[in-house]
Amino acid sequence: MVEFHTVIDKLKDIISERDLSKKIFDKDVASELGIPQTTFATMKKRNSIPYEEILNFCALKKISVNWLFFDQAVDMLIEETNKFFQIRYFADIRASAGGGAEVFDKNYETITLDEKIMHSMVGMGSTELEAIHVDGESMEPTLQDGSIVFIDRTQANINKDGVFVASTTAGLFIKRIRQRADGMVELISDNKNYSPEVLAPDEVTIVGKVVGNIESL
Repeated sequence: MVEFHTVIDKLKDIISERDLSKKIFDKDVASELGIPQTTFATMKKRNSIPYEEILNFCALKKISVNWLFFDQAVDMLIEETNKFFQIRYFADIRASAGGGAEVFDKNYETITLDEKIMHSMVGMGSTELEAIHVDGESMEPTLQDGSIVFIDRTQANINKDGVFVASTTAGLFIKRIRQRADGMVELISDNKNYSPEVLAPDEVTIVGKVVGNIESL
């Protein structure tokens, strides 16, 4: 169990680095955390650690939370972090398997997946991925409506077989893509109830290849 006084003593050491000649007291820590002194004293008595305020403090000071609470060294954190994939997840974006859909923007969150799980889905080649939702049924049974797909932007060669995300004037599409001999681009659905769509080359930009997916429940 993490003790209040252990964490606070570390915070005092951090705060004192600004002025080594000054002794740091509880009131100074309370002030740095934005907590009234009386509230801070009560929390200390109850061994109730102000996690939210400390996390904000660490974020501003760029201090490792793992080091502060658990004495984990930076090298250890790097080693552990390398066991996971950080994926940009665009929760509000639907790439359409039917009609047009939204384009990519800057509003995303980061999701973390264990490397073993990630490799089981997408193989060993992809390390920087983005995730969006499928909207529509035209890629069934390969991709279900509502499932999450992982996109590798480094793979944009449509001459290699696979499913791609394409940005068009009508929005984002998830399709198999083929360039015809006349230069026109076909967006092909796996669901045979949907006919191929044909676009001019300047109307299509390949975002990346779909390298894995998680089906909706």
